[in-house]
Amino acid sequence: MPRTATRHEVILDEHESVIVPRSRLYGDDLDRLRSIKAVGIVEVHNGYVLKARSTTGVLQLERIRLVLRPKFPIAGTQLINWLCYANERRQPDETLRNWPIGRDGYAGLVPAALLHECRLLLRRGLRRNYVRRPRVDTALRGRLDMEAQASRCYGAVDQLHLQTFEYEDGGWENLVCGAALTVAAQRSTDPVQIRWLLDTAAQFPTPRRPLDAVSLLTRGQYTWLNTHYRAAHAWARMVLGGGGVTDLLDPYGFGAKSLLLNLDVLWERVVRRMAVDAAVAAGGRGAGKEEGAIRTHGGLADKTASFNPDVLLAFPPLGEGATTSRFLVVDAKYKNYVAKNVTADDRHQLLTYIAGYTEPDHPLALIVHPAPDGSPTERDLRIVGPRGRMGLIKVLGLDTRRGPEDAAGPLRKAITDFATSAAPL
Repeated sequence: MPRTATRHEVILDEHESVIVPRSRLYGDDLDRLRSIKAVGIVEVHNGYVLKARSTTGVLQLERIRLVLRPKFPIAGTQLINWLCYANERRQPDETLRNWPIGRDGYAGLVPAALLHECRLLLRRGLRRNYVRRPRVDTALRGRLDMEAQASRCYGAVDQLHLQTFEYEDGGWENLVCGAALTVAAQRSTDPVQIRWLLDTAAQFPTPRRPLDAVSLLTRGQYTWLNTHYRAAHAWARMVLGGGGVTDLLDPYGFGAKSLLLNLDVLWERVVRRMAVDAAVAAGGRGAGKEEGAIRTHGGLADKTASFNPDVLLAFPPLGEGATTSRFLVVDAKYKNYVAKNVTADDRHQLLTYIAGYTEPDHPLALIVHPAPDGSPTERDLRIVGPRGRMGLIKVLGLDTRRGPEDAAGPLRKAITDFATSAAPL
């Protein structure tokens, strides 16, 4: 089947499954799906069962176009803010963007963000620098390339092989942007977006092989002269890197050749930043993973992993005579806890954190989950055993229809109350 033929579209909701016939999925496509781990694959008598995980986006395969849809849809105009927030990037100018979610799903937001940042660079003026250029001339200009002169001219002096330095916009910073815009235009399915990408790419220098820009990104160094390119290069990494399952949240990765987004990872990073920012404002800090880690000893070969919460916050001691830091665990759960009860596994996990990190008079831990219906939620789970109270778990739902700074209100309040309260819970 030729690559230019129309692919059959398979739509799969997050954590749902679908059967794909053998005629549409085999060979390299199966290897790619197994390597990037975007979906689970089980072979059955009439084909393959694909089960979606916490990954959304669009994956272009040889014979099918796999569309992975999220269980908690976030508007495109908000999702880009949450992505920028998770990656600690500045939020784009609202007046210059229009990022609806089209056929490419959330993946289509990345070329749009790249386009926006590159347009800002053009408005500011592309950085120019002295770029090394090989030339052949009759007069000495620049440096003589002795190796080329000896190996190619055999003593002739009428043709000089030179290395000149031209003051132009062909530096690595601009080459990366031109390459990323070109690749994004090849992958997009939106004709209007493709035209904008190509028009903007024409104003940047582009390497002959656009994917060569990956090595430029790896070797490139930033100074005060080119630091304003960082935002554009962050989106360029996602386009040039191929869009593996974690590529939207990790600047390195070359797996999938389609843009995918792991919403579990996005939610964890957003909650981590919200919690640490709130702790710092309340006089605390984000604790390191190894700071007072809960460990298991006596396992086989003694290689049992430690318990690592999503976010561990540390606060100064309260009260006279107290000398040790107080800890608060914040656990990010990308689950529908607006309509469902907290699972037993999650309650056991949070009770372990409470037992290991908190004081007896403040046995508190927080669960933070999405509340996509437009209003934040809050409820307390009081765990009581035969000997009395074991712990308190606050379950906070954050409104994903709002920007991260506004949505963080309930979490910010819970952290501030913990940091400033000396009274027992």
